[in-house]
Amino acid sequence: MSSLLRTPLFDWHVAHGGRIVEFGGWEMPVQYTGIVDEHLAVRRAAGLFDISHMGRLRFTGPQAAAFLDHILTNDVSRLKTGQVRYALVCNDAGGVLDDVLVYRLEEVYWLVVNAANREKIVNWLTTRQANWEVHIDDATAATGMLALQGPATPRVLPPADAAVWSQLKYYAVAKGCSLAEPALLSRTGYTGEDGCELIVPREQLLGVWEALLARGRDLGVRPCGLGARDTLRLEAAMPLYGHELTERIDPLTAGLAFAVKLDKPDFVGKAALLQIAQQTDRPQRVGLKLAGRRVPREGCRVSAGDTAVGEVTSGTFSPTLQMPIAMAYLAPSHAATGTSVDIDIRGKREPATVVPLPFYKRSPA
Repeated sequence: MSSLLRTPLFDWHVAHGGRIVEFGGWEMPVQYTGIVDEHLAVRRAAGLFDISHMGRLRFTGPQAAAFLDHILTNDVSRLKTGQVRYALVCNDAGGVLDDVLVYRLEEVYWLVVNAANREKIVNWLTTRQANWEVHIDDATAATGMLALQGPATPRVLPPADAAVWSQLKYYAVAKGCSLAEPALLSRTGYTGEDGCELIVPREQLLGVWEALLARGRDLGVRPCGLGARDTLRLEAAMPLYGHELTERIDPLTAGLAFAVKLDKPDFVGKAALLQIAQQTDRPQRVGLKLAGRRVPREGCRVSAGDTAVGEVTSGTFSPTLQMPIAMAYLAPSHAATGTSVDIDIRGKREPATVVPLPFYKRSPA
Protein backbone atom coordinates (compact mmCIF):
# COMPACT_ATOMS: atom_id res chain seq x y z
CA MET A 1 0.00 0.00 0.00
CA SER A 2 1.30 3.45 -0.93
CA SER A 3 2.37 5.72 1.92
CA LEU A 4 1.77 8.77 -0.26
CA LEU A 5 -1.10 11.11 0.60
CA ARG A 6 -4.09 11.66 -1.66
CA THR A 7 -6.37 14.67 -2.05
CA PRO A 8 -10.18 14.27 -1.88
CA LEU A 9 -10.19 14.41 -5.71
CA PHE A 10 -7.73 11.56 -6.29
CA ASP A 11 -10.34 9.12 -7.61
CA TRP A 12 -11.73 11.81 -9.94
CA HIS A 13 -8.26 12.51 -11.32
CA VAL A 14 -7.67 8.82 -12.07
CA ALA A 15 -11.13 8.33 -13.59
CA HIS A 16 -10.65 11.31 -15.92
CA GLY A 17 -7.25 10.38 -17.29
CA GLY A 18 -5.00 12.30 -14.95
CA ARG A 19 -1.42 10.99 -15.10
CA ILE A 20 -0.46 10.56 -11.46
CA VAL A 21 3.02 11.33 -10.12
CA GLU A 22 4.56 11.71 -6.69
CA PHE A 23 4.94 15.32 -5.60
CA GLY A 24 5.86 16.49 -2.12
CA GLY A 25 4.62 13.28 -0.54
CA TRP A 26 1.32 13.29 -2.47
CA GLU A 27 -0.07 11.44 -5.48
CA MET A 28 -1.01 14.28 -7.83
CA PRO A 29 -2.03 14.66 -11.49
CA VAL A 30 0.78 16.08 -13.62
CA GLN A 31 -1.47 16.42 -16.69
CA TYR A 32 -4.72 15.33 -18.33
CA THR A 33 -4.89 16.28 -22.03
CA GLY A 34 -1.33 17.59 -22.10
CA ILE A 35 0.78 20.30 -20.47
CA VAL A 36 0.71 22.68 -23.45
CA ASP A 37 -3.06 22.33 -23.93
CA GLU A 38 -3.69 22.98 -20.24
CA HIS A 39 -1.19 25.87 -20.13
CA LEU A 40 -2.84 27.62 -23.07
CA ALA A 41 -6.31 27.03 -21.59
CA VAL A 42 -5.24 29.07 -18.56
CA ARG A 43 -3.84 31.88 -20.71
CA ARG A 44 -6.89 31.99 -23.03
CA ALA A 45 -9.82 30.95 -20.80
CA ALA A 46 -9.23 29.32 -17.41
CA GLY A 47 -7.83 26.24 -15.77
CA LEU A 48 -8.93 24.49 -12.59
CA PHE A 49 -6.21 23.11 -10.31
CA ASP A 50 -6.50 20.77 -7.34
CA ILE A 51 -4.08 22.32 -4.84
CA SER A 52 -5.33 20.42 -1.81
CA HIS A 53 -1.79 19.13 -1.27
CA MET A 54 -0.80 22.61 -0.06
CA GLY A 55 -0.70 22.85 3.74
CA ARG A 56 -3.39 24.91 5.47
CA LEU A 57 -2.64 25.97 9.04
CA ARG A 58 -5.00 27.99 11.29
CA PHE A 59 -3.73 30.27 14.05
CA THR A 60 -5.95 31.51 16.85
CA GLY A 61 -5.40 33.02 20.28
CA PRO A 62 -4.55 36.47 21.65
CA GLN A 63 -0.95 36.32 20.38
CA ALA A 64 -1.58 34.72 17.00
CA ALA A 65 -0.58 37.86 15.09
CA ALA A 66 2.46 38.52 17.27
CA PHE A 67 3.65 34.93 16.89
CA LEU A 68 3.30 35.05 13.11
CA ASP A 69 5.10 38.39 13.05
CA HIS A 70 7.98 36.74 14.91
CA ILE A 71 8.34 33.84 12.47
CA LEU A 72 7.55 35.55 9.15
CA THR A 73 9.60 38.10 7.23
CA ASN A 74 6.61 40.24 6.26
CA ASP A 75 4.73 42.54 8.66
CA VAL A 76 1.69 40.67 9.97
CA SER A 77 0.86 43.40 12.51
CA ARG A 78 -0.26 45.70 9.69
CA LEU A 79 -2.58 43.18 8.04
CA LYS A 80 -6.20 44.27 7.95
CA THR A 81 -9.08 41.81 7.96
CA GLY A 82 -9.42 40.34 4.48
CA GLN A 83 -5.81 40.97 3.42
CA VAL A 84 -3.34 38.34 2.22
CA ARG A 85 0.44 38.69 2.21
CA TYR A 86 3.31 36.73 0.72
CA ALA A 87 6.05 36.01 3.27
CA LEU A 88 9.01 33.78 3.98
CA VAL A 89 9.80 31.53 6.93
CA CYS A 90 13.56 31.76 7.51
CA ASN A 91 16.02 29.97 9.73
CA ASP A 92 18.48 31.83 11.95
CA ALA A 93 20.98 32.07 9.07
CA GLY A 94 18.40 33.73 6.81
CA GLY A 95 17.89 30.66 4.63
CA VAL A 96 14.35 30.04 3.42
CA LEU A 97 12.46 27.21 5.13
CA ASP A 98 9.37 27.94 3.04
CA ASP A 99 7.53 30.67 1.18
CA VAL A 100 3.96 31.09 2.37
CA LEU A 101 0.75 33.08 2.15
CA VAL A 102 -0.74 34.50 5.35
CA TYR A 103 -4.48 35.32 5.41
CA ARG A 104 -6.09 37.52 8.03
CA LEU A 105 -9.74 36.80 8.83
CA GLU A 106 -10.87 38.79 11.87
CA GLU A 107 -9.25 36.96 14.82
CA VAL A 108 -8.18 33.94 12.77
CA TYR A 109 -5.05 33.73 10.61
CA TRP A 110 -4.39 31.09 7.96
CA LEU A 111 -0.98 30.09 6.64
CA VAL A 112 -0.80 28.31 3.27
CA VAL A 113 2.48 26.41 2.99
CA ASN A 114 4.11 24.22 0.36
CA ALA A 115 3.12 20.56 0.38
CA ALA A 116 6.63 19.17 0.73
CA ASN A 117 7.37 21.53 3.62
CA ARG A 118 4.16 21.13 5.64
CA GLU A 119 5.45 18.67 8.23
CA LYS A 120 8.74 20.55 8.54
CA ILE A 121 6.97 23.86 9.09
CA VAL A 122 4.43 22.42 11.54
CA ASN A 123 7.25 20.90 13.59
CA TRP A 124 9.30 24.08 13.38
CA LEU A 125 6.35 26.18 14.56
CA THR A 126 5.48 23.77 17.36
CA THR A 127 8.98 23.92 18.82
CA ARG A 128 8.72 27.74 18.95
CA GLN A 129 5.17 27.89 20.24
CA ALA A 130 6.09 27.79 23.95
CA ASN A 131 5.42 31.03 25.86
CA TRP A 132 3.11 32.28 23.12
CA GLU A 133 -0.65 32.39 23.58
CA VAL A 134 -1.40 30.87 20.20
CA HIS A 135 -3.12 27.70 19.03
CA ILE A 136 -1.98 26.07 15.77
CA ASP A 137 -4.37 23.76 13.93
CA ASP A 138 -3.27 21.83 10.85
CA ALA A 139 -6.47 21.94 8.81
CA THR A 140 -4.99 20.30 5.71
CA ALA A 141 -6.73 16.94 6.09
CA ALA A 142 -10.10 18.48 6.98
CA THR A 143 -10.23 20.84 4.00
CA GLY A 144 -9.59 20.92 0.28
CA MET A 145 -8.29 23.74 -1.91
CA LEU A 146 -8.85 24.64 -5.55
CA ALA A 147 -7.37 27.31 -7.80
CA LEU A 148 -9.32 28.70 -10.76
CA GLN A 149 -6.95 30.71 -12.93
CA GLY A 150 -7.44 32.63 -16.14
CA PRO A 151 -9.35 35.51 -17.76
CA ALA A 152 -12.66 33.59 -17.78
CA THR A 153 -12.67 33.26 -13.97
CA PRO A 154 -15.53 35.75 -13.31
CA ARG A 155 -17.71 33.99 -15.92
CA VAL A 156 -17.04 30.57 -14.42
CA LEU A 157 -17.89 31.54 -10.85
CA PRO A 158 -21.60 31.62 -9.89
CA PRO A 159 -22.91 35.22 -10.11
CA ALA A 160 -22.98 35.80 -6.34
CA ASP A 161 -19.38 34.62 -5.98
CA ALA A 162 -18.24 36.55 -9.05
CA ALA A 163 -19.67 39.69 -7.43
CA VAL A 164 -17.69 39.07 -4.24
CA TRP A 165 -14.55 38.21 -6.23
CA SER A 166 -14.81 41.40 -8.31
CA GLN A 167 -14.71 43.46 -5.12
CA LEU A 168 -11.58 41.73 -3.84
CA LYS A 169 -8.29 43.46 -4.45
CA TYR A 170 -5.34 41.35 -5.56
CA TYR A 171 -4.07 39.46 -2.50
CA ALA A 172 -7.32 39.57 -0.56
CA VAL A 173 -9.68 36.99 0.95
CA ALA A 174 -13.36 36.84 1.90
CA LYS A 175 -15.52 34.41 3.79
CA GLY A 176 -18.24 32.51 1.97
CA CYS A 177 -19.01 30.85 -1.34
CA SER A 178 -22.37 29.79 -2.76
CA LEU A 179 -20.94 26.38 -3.71
CA ALA A 180 -19.84 25.33 -0.20
CA GLU A 181 -20.19 26.27 3.45
CA PRO A 182 -18.01 27.26 5.19
CA ALA A 183 -15.57 28.51 2.56
CA LEU A 184 -12.81 31.02 1.94
CA LEU A 185 -12.53 32.80 -1.43
CA SER A 186 -9.18 34.46 -2.16
CA ARG A 187 -7.61 36.27 -5.11
CA THR A 188 -3.89 35.50 -5.33
CA GLY A 189 -2.56 33.07 -7.94
CA TYR A 190 0.57 31.29 -9.12
CA THR A 191 0.18 31.42 -12.90
CA GLY A 192 0.55 35.04 -13.95
CA GLU A 193 -3.20 35.22 -14.57
CA ASP A 194 -5.99 36.63 -12.44
CA GLY A 195 -8.14 34.11 -10.65
CA CYS A 196 -9.25 32.76 -7.31
CA GLU A 197 -8.69 30.06 -4.73
CA LEU A 198 -11.32 28.25 -2.67
CA ILE A 199 -10.78 26.53 0.66
CA VAL A 200 -13.76 24.33 1.55
CA PRO A 201 -14.56 21.35 3.80
CA ARG A 202 -13.03 18.15 2.47
CA GLU A 203 -16.35 16.42 1.88
CA GLN A 204 -17.64 19.30 -0.28
CA LEU A 205 -14.61 19.58 -2.55
CA LEU A 206 -15.77 17.19 -5.28
CA GLY A 207 -19.09 19.00 -5.65
CA VAL A 208 -17.37 22.37 -5.99
CA TRP A 209 -14.83 20.97 -8.49
CA GLU A 210 -17.50 19.43 -10.72
CA ALA A 211 -19.74 22.50 -10.52
CA LEU A 212 -16.95 24.82 -11.68
CA LEU A 213 -15.93 22.50 -14.52
CA ALA A 214 -19.56 22.28 -15.67
CA ARG A 215 -19.95 26.05 -15.61
CA GLY A 216 -16.73 26.52 -17.56
CA ARG A 217 -17.09 23.73 -20.12
CA ASP A 218 -18.41 25.93 -22.93
CA LEU A 219 -15.81 28.60 -22.14
CA GLY A 220 -12.85 26.28 -22.74
CA VAL A 221 -12.01 25.68 -19.09
CA ARG A 222 -9.82 22.62 -18.44
CA PRO A 223 -8.78 20.65 -15.39
CA CYS A 224 -5.04 21.24 -15.11
CA GLY A 225 -2.17 19.34 -13.54
CA LEU A 226 1.13 20.21 -11.94
CA GLY A 227 2.95 20.29 -15.29
CA ALA A 228 1.04 23.32 -16.57
CA ARG A 229 1.21 24.90 -13.12
CA ASP A 230 5.00 24.76 -13.36
CA THR A 231 5.28 26.19 -16.90
CA LEU A 232 2.79 28.94 -16.04
CA ARG A 233 4.59 30.00 -12.85
CA LEU A 234 7.94 29.96 -14.64
CA GLU A 235 6.68 32.30 -17.37
CA ALA A 236 5.44 34.55 -14.55
CA ALA A 237 8.87 34.25 -12.83
CA MET A 238 7.36 33.01 -9.57
CA PRO A 239 9.88 31.11 -7.43
CA LEU A 240 9.36 27.44 -6.62
CA TYR A 241 10.60 26.02 -3.36
CA GLY A 242 13.38 23.52 -3.95
CA HIS A 243 14.49 25.42 -7.06
CA GLU A 244 14.71 29.21 -6.62
CA LEU A 245 14.25 28.90 -2.84
CA THR A 246 16.05 26.57 -0.43
CA GLU A 247 17.52 26.66 3.05
CA ARG A 248 20.78 27.78 1.41
CA ILE A 249 19.17 30.72 -0.41
CA ASP A 250 17.99 33.83 1.43
CA PRO A 251 14.99 35.91 0.28
CA LEU A 252 17.10 39.02 -0.49
CA THR A 253 19.31 37.10 -2.91
CA ALA A 254 16.14 35.60 -4.39
CA GLY A 255 14.87 39.10 -5.22
CA LEU A 256 12.07 38.96 -2.66
CA ALA A 257 13.01 42.02 -0.59
CA PHE A 258 9.41 43.30 -0.94
CA ALA A 259 8.35 40.52 1.45
CA VAL A 260 11.11 41.17 4.00
CA LYS A 261 10.46 44.02 6.44
CA LEU A 262 13.84 44.64 8.06
CA ASP A 263 12.46 47.69 9.89
CA LYS A 264 9.96 45.68 11.96
CA PRO A 265 10.83 44.29 15.43
CA ASP A 266 12.98 41.20 15.72
CA PHE A 267 11.98 38.10 13.75
CA VAL A 268 13.72 34.81 13.10
CA GLY A 269 16.56 35.39 10.65
CA LYS A 270 16.52 39.21 10.88
CA ALA A 271 20.09 39.57 12.18
CA ALA A 272 21.47 37.43 9.37
CA LEU A 273 19.38 39.21 6.72
CA LEU A 274 20.61 42.61 7.91
CA GLN A 275 24.17 41.42 7.25
CA ILE A 276 23.25 39.88 3.90
CA ALA A 277 21.61 43.15 2.84
CA GLN A 278 25.03 44.82 3.04
CA GLN A 279 26.66 42.34 0.67
CA THR A 280 27.03 43.64 -2.88
CA ASP A 281 28.53 40.51 -4.44
CA ARG A 282 25.70 38.06 -3.88
CA PRO A 283 24.18 36.28 -6.92
CA GLN A 284 21.05 37.64 -8.56
CA ARG A 285 17.98 35.79 -9.82
CA VAL A 286 17.58 36.55 -13.52
CA GLY A 287 15.67 35.42 -16.58
CA LEU A 288 17.33 33.77 -19.58
CA LYS A 289 16.00 33.35 -23.10
CA LEU A 290 17.71 30.88 -25.41
CA ALA A 291 18.35 31.33 -29.10
CA GLY A 292 17.91 27.63 -29.98
CA ARG A 293 15.27 25.05 -29.18
CA ARG A 294 17.05 22.96 -26.54
CA VAL A 295 15.62 23.32 -23.04
CA PRO A 296 17.84 23.98 -20.01
CA ARG A 297 17.05 22.25 -16.75
CA GLU A 298 17.84 22.75 -13.10
CA GLY A 299 21.56 22.49 -12.41
CA CYS A 300 22.77 23.46 -15.89
CA ARG A 301 25.92 25.55 -15.63
CA VAL A 302 25.91 29.09 -16.99
CA SER A 303 29.22 30.41 -18.36
CA ALA A 304 30.76 33.49 -19.89
CA GLY A 305 33.65 32.30 -22.00
CA ASP A 306 35.55 29.80 -19.87
CA THR A 307 34.26 31.25 -16.59
CA ALA A 308 31.31 29.75 -14.72
CA VAL A 309 29.00 32.59 -13.65
CA GLY A 310 25.96 30.77 -12.30
CA GLU A 311 23.48 27.92 -12.47
CA VAL A 312 19.97 27.36 -13.82
CA THR A 313 17.29 26.77 -11.19
CA SER A 314 14.27 26.19 -13.48
CA GLY A 315 13.87 25.82 -17.22
CA THR A 316 11.16 24.96 -19.73
CA PHE A 317 9.95 25.49 -23.28
CA SER A 318 7.52 28.38 -22.96
CA PRO A 319 4.17 27.55 -24.65
CA THR A 320 3.26 31.25 -24.66
CA LEU A 321 6.54 32.63 -26.01
CA GLN A 322 7.45 29.57 -28.11
CA MET A 323 11.06 29.50 -26.94
CA PRO A 324 13.16 27.96 -24.16
CA ILE A 325 13.35 30.07 -21.00
CA ALA A 326 15.03 29.66 -17.64
CA MET A 327 15.62 31.30 -14.30
CA ALA A 328 19.11 31.24 -12.88
CA TYR A 329 21.30 32.73 -10.20
CA LEU A 330 24.16 34.63 -11.82
CA ALA A 331 27.13 36.56 -10.51
CA PRO A 332 26.29 40.31 -10.45
CA SER A 333 28.98 40.94 -13.07
CA HIS A 334 26.86 39.01 -15.60
CA ALA A 335 23.32 39.68 -14.33
CA ALA A 336 22.54 42.85 -16.28
CA THR A 337 19.78 42.72 -18.90
CA GLY A 338 21.21 42.05 -22.34
CA THR A 339 24.27 40.13 -21.14
CA SER A 340 25.19 37.18 -23.36
CA VAL A 341 26.03 33.86 -21.69
CA ASP A 342 26.16 30.16 -22.55
CA ILE A 343 24.24 27.34 -20.87
CA ASP A 344 25.71 23.84 -20.78
CA ILE A 345 22.87 21.50 -21.77
CA ARG A 346 24.05 17.89 -21.63
CA GLY A 347 27.57 18.81 -22.67
CA LYS A 348 26.72 21.30 -25.41
CA ARG A 349 26.87 25.05 -24.91
CA GLU A 350 23.75 26.95 -25.96
CA PRO A 351 23.74 30.78 -26.26
CA ALA A 352 21.34 32.71 -24.03
CA THR A 353 20.59 36.32 -23.11
CA VAL A 354 19.72 37.80 -19.72
CA VAL A 355 16.22 39.31 -19.86
CA PRO A 356 13.99 41.10 -17.35
CA LEU A 357 11.57 39.12 -15.21
CA PRO A 358 8.78 38.15 -15.57
CA PHE A 359 8.88 36.58 -19.01
CA TYR A 360 5.10 36.96 -19.30
CA LYS A 361 2.78 39.61 -17.90
CA ARG A 362 -0.93 39.58 -18.61
CA SER A 363 -2.52 42.56 -20.34
CA PRO A 364 -4.52 44.87 -18.04
CA ALA A 365 -8.21 44.02 -17.94
